[in-house]
Amino acid sequence: MNTQRARIAVVYYSSTGNVHRLAEAVADGAADAGAEVRLRRAAELAPARVVDAQPDWRAHLDATAHIPEPSLDDLRWADGYAFGTPTRFGNVAAQLRQFLDTTSGPWQAGELADKPATGFTASYEAHGGQESTLLSLYNTLFHWGAVVVPTGYVDYEVVNRAGGNPYGVSQVEERAAADPEYVKAVLAAARYQGARLAAFTATLAAARADRQATSGGPQPVPVG
Repeated sequence: MNTQRARIAVVYYSSTGNVHRLAEAVADGAADAGAEVRLRRAAELAPARVVDAQPDWRAHLDATAHIPEPSLDDLRWADGYAFGTPTRFGNVAAQLRQFLDTTSGPWQAGELADKPATGFTASYEAHGGQESTLLSLYNTLFHWGAVVVPTGYVDYEVVNRAGGNPYGVSQVEERAAADPEYVKAVLAAARYQGARLAAFTATLAAARADRQATSGGPQPVPVG
Protein backbone atom coordinates (compact mmCIF):
# COMPACT_ATOMS: atom_id res chain seq x y z
CA MET A 1 0.00 0.00 0.00
CA ASN A 2 1.33 3.44 -0.99
CA THR A 3 1.78 5.74 2.05
CA GLN A 4 2.90 9.03 0.48
CA ARG A 5 1.38 12.29 1.73
CA ALA A 6 -1.79 13.37 -0.03
CA ARG A 7 -1.30 16.38 -2.30
CA ILE A 8 -4.07 18.95 -2.51
CA ALA A 9 -4.42 21.99 -4.76
CA VAL A 10 -6.58 24.80 -3.37
CA VAL A 11 -7.51 26.93 -6.38
CA TYR A 12 -9.67 29.99 -5.84
CA TYR A 13 -10.63 33.44 -7.04
CA SER A 14 -11.27 36.38 -4.72
CA SER A 15 -11.72 40.02 -5.57
CA THR A 16 -11.64 41.68 -2.14
CA GLY A 17 -10.41 38.91 0.16
CA ASN A 18 -13.42 37.05 1.53
CA VAL A 19 -12.95 33.88 -0.52
CA HIS A 20 -9.19 34.25 -0.05
CA ARG A 21 -9.61 33.87 3.72
CA LEU A 22 -11.76 30.79 3.18
CA ALA A 23 -9.13 29.35 0.84
CA GLU A 24 -6.41 29.84 3.45
CA ALA A 25 -8.56 28.12 6.07
CA VAL A 26 -9.28 25.17 3.77
CA ALA A 27 -5.57 24.90 3.02
CA ASP A 28 -4.70 25.05 6.73
CA GLY A 29 -7.21 22.32 7.54
CA ALA A 30 -5.81 20.06 4.83
CA ALA A 31 -2.23 20.70 5.95
CA ASP A 32 -3.09 20.03 9.59
CA ALA A 33 -4.55 16.69 8.46
CA GLY A 34 -1.21 15.76 6.91
CA ALA A 35 -1.61 16.85 3.29
CA GLU A 36 0.89 18.74 1.17
CA VAL A 37 -0.94 21.80 -0.14
CA ARG A 38 -0.53 24.24 -3.00
CA LEU A 39 -2.54 27.48 -2.75
CA ARG A 40 -3.25 29.04 -6.15
CA ARG A 41 -5.17 32.20 -7.08
CA ALA A 42 -6.93 32.38 -10.43
CA ALA A 43 -5.70 35.16 -12.69
CA GLU A 44 -7.53 38.47 -12.63
CA LEU A 45 -9.44 39.11 -15.87
CA ALA A 46 -11.14 42.41 -15.04
CA PRO A 47 -9.68 45.52 -16.72
CA ALA A 48 -7.35 47.59 -14.55
CA ARG A 49 -9.70 50.58 -14.74
CA VAL A 50 -12.49 48.49 -13.19
CA VAL A 51 -10.23 47.17 -10.43
CA ASP A 52 -8.79 50.62 -9.71
CA ALA A 53 -12.27 52.07 -9.33
CA GLN A 54 -12.77 49.92 -6.21
CA PRO A 55 -9.95 50.47 -3.68
CA ASP A 56 -10.62 47.23 -1.78
CA TRP A 57 -10.33 45.24 -4.99
CA ARG A 58 -7.04 46.89 -5.98
CA ALA A 59 -5.62 46.54 -2.47
CA HIS A 60 -6.40 42.82 -2.30
CA LEU A 61 -5.06 42.17 -5.78
CA ASP A 62 -1.78 43.84 -4.87
CA ALA A 63 -1.58 42.12 -1.48
CA THR A 64 -1.95 38.65 -3.02
CA ALA A 65 0.26 39.18 -6.05
CA HIS A 66 2.79 36.74 -4.57
CA ILE A 67 0.36 33.81 -4.73
CA PRO A 68 1.05 31.79 -7.90
CA GLU A 69 -1.59 31.41 -10.56
CA PRO A 70 -2.85 27.86 -11.11
CA SER A 71 -1.50 25.71 -13.91
CA LEU A 72 -2.49 22.39 -15.43
CA ASP A 73 0.65 20.96 -13.84
CA ASP A 74 -0.82 21.84 -10.43
CA LEU A 75 -3.86 19.72 -11.28
CA ARG A 76 -1.69 16.86 -12.48
CA TRP A 77 0.40 17.10 -9.31
CA ALA A 78 -2.55 17.09 -6.95
CA ASP A 79 -4.38 14.05 -5.61
CA GLY A 80 -7.36 16.18 -4.60
CA TYR A 81 -8.84 19.63 -5.23
CA ALA A 82 -10.62 22.43 -3.41
CA PHE A 83 -12.08 25.19 -5.57
CA GLY A 84 -13.30 28.50 -4.21
CA THR A 85 -15.26 31.27 -5.89
CA PRO A 86 -17.54 34.16 -5.01
CA THR A 87 -21.02 33.91 -6.45
CA ARG A 88 -21.52 35.78 -9.70
CA PHE A 89 -25.24 35.91 -10.40
CA GLY A 90 -25.51 32.45 -8.86
CA ASN A 91 -22.62 31.07 -10.86
CA VAL A 92 -18.85 30.58 -10.78
CA ALA A 93 -16.74 33.73 -11.19
CA ALA A 94 -15.33 34.14 -14.70
CA GLN A 95 -11.76 34.16 -13.39
CA LEU A 96 -12.02 30.63 -11.99
CA ARG A 97 -14.26 29.50 -14.85
CA GLN A 98 -11.62 30.57 -17.38
CA PHE A 99 -9.04 28.33 -15.72
CA LEU A 100 -11.41 25.38 -15.52
CA ASP A 101 -12.16 25.79 -19.22
CA THR A 102 -8.50 25.07 -20.03
CA THR A 103 -8.54 21.57 -18.52
CA SER A 104 -9.66 19.49 -21.50
CA GLY A 105 -6.13 18.13 -22.05
CA PRO A 106 -5.63 16.50 -18.65
CA TRP A 107 -9.31 15.51 -18.61
CA GLN A 108 -8.95 13.60 -21.89
CA ALA A 109 -5.79 11.95 -20.55
CA GLY A 110 -7.67 10.71 -17.49
CA GLU A 111 -5.45 12.75 -15.19
CA LEU A 112 -8.32 14.37 -13.26
CA ALA A 113 -10.44 11.27 -12.72
CA ASP A 114 -11.04 9.52 -9.39
CA LYS A 115 -9.68 12.45 -7.37
CA PRO A 116 -11.68 13.92 -4.47
CA ALA A 117 -12.77 17.52 -4.93
CA THR A 118 -14.82 20.05 -3.03
CA GLY A 119 -15.98 23.67 -3.34
CA PHE A 120 -16.56 26.74 -1.21
CA THR A 121 -18.07 30.15 -1.90
CA ALA A 122 -19.33 33.46 -0.54
CA SER A 123 -22.04 35.95 -1.40
CA TYR A 124 -23.33 39.18 0.11
CA GLU A 125 -26.88 37.95 0.71
CA ALA A 126 -27.95 34.77 2.45
CA HIS A 127 -29.86 33.81 -0.70
CA GLY A 128 -27.34 35.24 -3.12
CA GLY A 129 -26.81 32.04 -5.10
CA GLN A 130 -24.42 30.06 -2.93
CA GLU A 131 -25.91 26.63 -3.54
CA SER A 132 -26.38 27.18 -7.28
CA THR A 133 -22.77 28.38 -7.53
CA LEU A 134 -21.46 25.21 -5.91
CA LEU A 135 -23.73 22.97 -7.98
CA SER A 136 -22.52 24.72 -11.12
CA LEU A 137 -18.92 24.16 -10.05
CA TYR A 138 -19.63 20.50 -9.34
CA ASN A 139 -20.93 20.00 -12.88
CA THR A 140 -17.35 20.39 -14.09
CA LEU A 141 -16.11 17.90 -11.51
CA PHE A 142 -18.70 15.36 -12.63
CA HIS A 143 -17.35 15.61 -16.17
CA TRP A 144 -13.81 15.08 -14.88
CA GLY A 145 -14.90 11.92 -13.11
CA ALA A 146 -13.81 13.42 -9.81
CA VAL A 147 -15.30 12.31 -6.49
CA VAL A 148 -17.23 15.25 -5.02
CA VAL A 149 -16.72 15.59 -1.27
CA PRO A 150 -19.31 17.96 0.25
CA THR A 151 -19.31 19.09 3.85
CA GLY A 152 -22.63 17.36 4.36
CA TYR A 153 -23.84 17.27 7.95
CA VAL A 154 -21.20 14.78 9.06
CA ASP A 155 -20.13 17.23 11.77
CA TYR A 156 -23.49 18.92 12.21
CA GLU A 157 -22.40 21.43 14.86
CA VAL A 158 -19.49 22.78 12.83
CA VAL A 159 -21.53 23.07 9.64
CA ASN A 160 -24.60 24.46 11.40
CA ARG A 161 -22.68 27.26 13.13
CA ALA A 162 -21.31 28.30 9.75
CA GLY A 163 -24.78 28.60 8.22
CA GLY A 164 -25.65 24.97 7.52
CA ASN A 165 -24.74 24.62 3.84
CA PRO A 166 -24.13 20.88 3.14
CA TYR A 167 -22.84 21.54 -0.38
CA GLY A 168 -19.70 23.32 0.83
CA VAL A 169 -18.71 26.12 3.17
CA SER A 170 -20.27 29.42 2.18
CA GLN A 171 -19.98 32.79 3.85
CA VAL A 172 -22.69 35.45 3.92
CA GLU A 173 -20.82 38.76 3.72
CA GLU A 174 -23.68 40.86 5.12
CA ARG A 175 -23.65 38.75 8.28
CA ALA A 176 -19.86 38.51 8.43
CA ALA A 177 -19.54 42.30 8.47
CA ALA A 178 -21.60 42.50 11.67
CA ASP A 179 -20.76 39.28 13.52
CA PRO A 180 -17.12 38.33 14.24
CA GLU A 181 -18.22 35.09 15.92
CA TYR A 182 -19.93 34.03 12.72
CA VAL A 183 -16.70 34.65 10.80
CA LYS A 184 -14.83 32.43 13.27
CA ALA A 185 -17.43 29.71 12.78
CA VAL A 186 -17.17 29.89 8.99
CA LEU A 187 -13.38 29.69 9.07
CA ALA A 188 -13.59 26.73 11.46
CA ALA A 189 -15.96 25.02 9.03
CA ALA A 190 -13.56 25.76 6.16
CA ARG A 191 -10.71 24.14 8.10
CA TYR A 192 -12.99 21.16 8.73
CA GLN A 193 -13.77 20.99 5.01
CA GLY A 194 -10.06 20.97 4.18
CA ALA A 195 -9.38 18.21 6.71
CA ARG A 196 -12.30 16.14 5.42
CA LEU A 197 -11.00 16.50 1.87
CA ALA A 198 -7.51 15.50 3.00
CA ALA A 199 -8.82 12.33 4.63
CA PHE A 200 -10.65 11.21 1.49
CA THR A 201 -7.70 12.20 -0.66
CA ALA A 202 -5.18 10.19 1.34
CA THR A 203 -7.31 7.05 1.09
CA LEU A 204 -8.09 7.33 -2.61
CA ALA A 205 -4.58 8.46 -3.57
CA ALA A 206 -3.11 5.33 -2.04
CA ALA A 207 -5.63 3.12 -3.82
CA ARG A 208 -5.09 4.93 -7.12
CA ALA A 209 -1.31 4.63 -6.84
CA ASP A 210 -1.59 0.91 -6.24
CA ARG A 211 -3.95 0.49 -9.19
CA GLN A 212 -1.70 2.46 -11.52
CA ALA A 213 1.32 0.48 -10.41
CA THR A 214 -0.36 -2.70 -11.60
CA SER A 215 -2.01 -1.27 -14.73
CA GLY A 216 0.92 0.72 -16.09
CA GLY A 217 -0.43 4.21 -15.38
CA PRO A 218 -3.65 6.22 -15.80
CA GLN A 219 -5.81 5.28 -18.74
CA PRO A 220 -7.00 8.03 -21.16
CA VAL A 221 -10.68 8.86 -21.35
CA PRO A 222 -12.25 7.77 -24.67
CA VAL A 223 -13.57 10.75 -26.62
CA GLY A 224 -16.02 10.72 -29.49
